[in-house]
Amino acid sequence: MQVFTVEGMTCGHCVKAVTQAVQSQDPTAEVKVDLAAKQVSVQSQLSREAIAGLIKEEGYSVV
Repeated sequence: MQVFTVEGMTCGHCVKAVTQAVQSQDPTAEVKVDLAAKQVSVQSQLSREAIAGLIKEEGYSVV
């Protein structure tokens, strides 16, 4: 499980956007978003850099 701190997520749409972005490249990925903690947890075969890039493409900051 890889955990990312992500800035800019505020609502259910953000959760859906991040989840779909990761699953577009790895349909079997498990994505959990915690808006309050600003964290995204991902279980995937994708590299950390690839996942961070997908999240950034959606307009969020990975810190």
